[in-house]
Amino acid sequence: MRMSSVVLLLVVAGIAAYAQTVSPRMTSVEPMNGKAGDVIAVSGENLTKDNVAKVYLTDGKNDLLCEVREQTATVLKIVVPAKASGKMSLMILTAEKEPKFVEQPVKVTIEAPQ
Repeated sequence: MRMSSVVLLLVVAGIAAYAQTVSPRMTSVEPMNGKAGDVIAVSGENLTKDNVAKVYLTDGKNDLLCEVREQTATVLKIVVPAKASGKMSLMILTAEKEPKFVEQPVKVTIEAPQ
């Protein structure tokens, strides 16, 4: 009996730990090209406010905060910031107790302002 109780507790603890460490992941962006002010849709998983606090476009040197217009578990709709240009990656700030910046494997090309 004791061994089965220990195993059950370990399984429950493992499930609880997994549930708390759900990582947001972006998989695609539509459209793949845009300009400042455009709204782009980012698809992925675990993109809720519980997992994603903020969204940025980054070129590796400059991180530009994006306005989030819509946020669900599978889609984020963001506004391209005014100073964005060139090929940029999407980056998130997680909503964990200890937030982390995580660059995503999704890129978008932004036309330079004229």
